[in-house]
Amino acid sequence: MGNQVEKLTHLNYKEVPTADPTGVDRDEGPRIGVSYIFSNDDDELEQQQDSVHDLGGEHPALQPYDPQLHEVECSVYYRDECIYQKSFSEEDTMPEEGDEGSGGHLSTYTPENLLNRCKPGDLVEFVCQAQYPHWVVYVGDFQVVHLHRLEVVNSFLTDASQGRRGRIANQLYRYKPLSPAVVVRNALEQVGCKDRDLSWRNSECFAAWCRYGKREFKIGGELRIGKQPYRLQIRLGDKRSHTLEFQSLEDLIMEKRRNDQIGRAAVIQELSSHLQAAEEEEEEEEDDHHHHHHPGARTAVE
Repeated sequence: MGNQVEKLTHLNYKEVPTADPTGVDRDEGPRIGVSYIFSNDDDELEQQQDSVHDLGGEHPALQPYDPQLHEVECSVYYRDECIYQKSFSEEDTMPEEGDEGSGGHLSTYTPENLLNRCKPGDLVEFVCQAQYPHWVVYVGDFQVVHLHRLEVVNSFLTDASQGRRGRIANQLYRYKPLSPAVVVRNALEQVGCKDRDLSWRNSECFAAWCRYGKREFKIGGELRIGKQPYRLQIRLGDKRSHTLEFQSLEDLIMEKRRNDQIGRAAVIQELSSHLQAAEEEEEEEEDDHHHHHHPGARTAVE
């Protein structure tokens, strides 16, 4: 598998079929490898859904967006280092000044409110039920730069929001940020880049690359050589979690975003059958359970 993937990464991803050539059922075990490497920018799917206009717009109170209800709490590790965390529990979050309630920095605001809070170089994550999160880089003067429909564009923040609520996302990734001036310059220099010239799979990878400058956010920025140093730990509530392992940060972000798009309830439902099977295996084969667990996926009770 490793060699096959390595050979394919030298081809243009648009010329390669998106089907997984290994024929592995993607619903079993870790979602790694070829199926993600060549899939299209997942932000494209946002444009096909009209729900954003129903949820935002002039009547947001009709169906308020509750991050804790819809979003998946998770942590990302590179080896033993936590490099990303989304958690609504108070002990895991450090509220920013002016934020109230649990999950301080995960509070969401209307686009107009965000304009009063944003500083140049900030990352903003727009969120909406049943959609992929959309990330932008605030560059000042009410404007953002973002990857939208396979092109890096400069827009007004209110336009880029498409009526969605958003949060300042500076604290989600744990990497050391570049200076605000460099973040803004990184973003502005890419405006107009599109289609085959793009180096990022989605809006989150682009925005994070602008702020942290790490090549891991770029398409093919890491060699996939069989090791799986990245772990996505998904919290299931009641102190239980499920872990998936990935060869690259790019693959992991794709899965994390898929979870955000299908929503917390669906993710928990999807994993519950796996958890039940894993528990039964442990009971039946306590001494030998390592041989039965699918490599790359495991469940833990904290």
